[in-house]
Amino acid sequence: AGIGKRVAMDLARRNARTILACRNRERGQAAVEEIRAATGNREVMLRLLDTASLASVRAFAGAVLREEPRLDVLVNNAGVTGLPFAITSEGLEETFATNYLGPFLLTNLLLG
Repeated sequence: AGIGKRVAMDLARRNARTILACRNRERGQAAVEEIRAATGNREVMLRLLDTASLASVRAFAGAVLREEPRLDVLVNNAGVTGLPFAITSEGLEETFATNYLGPFLLTNLLLG
């Protein structure tokens, strides 16, 4: 939703192979279908990613590195605010992990 969806729509309109990295499979797939229908680009894909989970970030990055021949643009757009204080299963504060640690790790893993 929001800025991330707008950026993905623009990239798809430019005929880019576009990967939507989403926490929620149903909402992500709905966005994929909407973007495909609006742009005619069949190369819009969904991959699951929760930036609050470093294990999820590592799995996502590993799949991208294995399966994609190249990566030209990375848009780190995940972010939350106003969540109640919570600790992830990895012992990290959830908002900090989602907004900073996860995107930082993802970028560094994808640099190759």
